[in-house]
Formats: sequence, C-alpha cells, structure tokens
Amino acid sequence: MTLDRGPAAGAPIAPPRPGRIVLVCGTGTEVGKTWVASRLLEELRARGFDVAARKPAQSFDVDAAGVRMGGPTDAEELGRASGEPPDQVCRIDRSFHRAMAPPMAAEALGLPPFTIGDLVDELVWPDPAVDVGLVELAGGVLSPQASDGDVTHFIRALRPDLVVLVSDAGLGTINGVRSSLAALRPVVVDEDGPVLTVLNRFDPRHDIHRRNLQWLAERDGFEVITLPGSIVELADRVDSLRA
Repeated sequence: MTLDRGPAAGAPIAPPRPGRIVLVCGTGTEVGKTWVASRLLEELRARGFDVAARKPAQSFDVDAAGVRMGGPTDAEELGRASGEPPDQVCRIDRSFHRAMAPPMAAEALGLPPFTIGDLVDELVWPDPAVDVGLVELAGGVLSPQASDGDVTHFIRALRPDLVVLVSDAGLGTINGVRSSLAALRPVVVDEDGPVLTVLNRFDPRHDIHRRNLQWLAERDGFEVITLPGSIVELADRVDSLRA
C-alpha cells in the first residue's frame, strides 16, 4: 500500500480556493460588467462576506504621458469594491496599454503570448480562503481571453459556481443574450453551476426593456434579473450558493 503523504517537501502549496467563485462575463463590451461586479462585491461585503476580485487580464488606452484614458481601470474599480489594491486584482504584466482583446493587445505591444491555463494558474486567492471570489473577464463570451481560448474555455478550466452574464436591456438584447447563452450552455452544466442573466441599465418605463425582459424570462425561460434595482436579488443568489 502506498500512503499519500501530501505535497513533497519544499513543494509550493496553492492558496485555498474561495468558498464560492462567481464569474462575470458579458454579451459584449461596454455593457457594464465592472459596474455590476463592483455593486455585487459592495453588497456582499455589507452582508459580512469576505470577498476578493480578480481580473485575469485587462486592456485600455493611455495618452502620450502614459495616463489611462477614460477614467479608472477595471482593476481599480473592482479593487475599490473588494478592498484590494489594483495590482492584486489584475497583475501588472496582464494590464495592457492598448484597447483590444487582451491577447491581441499583448501581440500588438510585442509581448509574449499567454494561454487560458496561464491565466487560471495566475489567479492567486487570499489565504485564509474568502467566502466569495469574483472573476471578471474581458469583452463578450466569444471574445479572446488568451491565445488559445475565449470565455467558454476559461469557464471550462475554472469551473465557477455561478456565471453572471451581463447584457444591455435595449435593442439587440435578445440576440446578444441568446447567442451568448448558446455558447455558454455546453460548458456550464448543472454540476458546474447555473448562468444568471443580468439586464443592466434596465428602465421599467421603457417599452423595449420591458418586452425584452418578458421575452427572455417567459418565452425563453432564462433566469433574468434587472439592474440597477435588483442588486439585493443578485447578492441573494450568490448567498444561496453557500454550502
């Protein structure tokens, strides 16, 4: 009989995985993923959860002086919400000063390619383990995240407990949500966790917004909540994942 004596002497011990991992992705760019993720982190912290946020890679434009154009980076926003420094949310060497999909930005800047496996391995979580770890990815579901994969490949490698798909609420919403969920369905199976769709910037007075919600929830049978009004409902959904 061979006894399992644990890691070999001197072998690095991986930090513990958070109690629950929530992955935030979107139907495209500029749908408010970071805003939704930040509000969720704030609500969870207000409830007494220990949280951590991770942005595996980010890209943005800078001016001639090297200053980020368009305000804070995603890592800065997420860090404010989680209480962490930005370079802990996103590694400095994964912050690319070119507004393109991260692997394209790295290539344009003459930097080495990286893989989905690299990004997942680089997710270093706090020790002791936090209650909730939130991972926000870049662009849309089929947007390249690394040289060898998109959001679906990242999900397959990470196996999050909940995937939050963020979408606009106006014209194009139904197509964006349906096509994104069709891509996610093969990799987000029951044992890996469900997908929750968030219609961001939802205005209940707007006829198209109301009809989109009704169509997606009633005709398609998707699990949908709306923001900014239902951040409590989103946090409740995460809370319900606790063992």
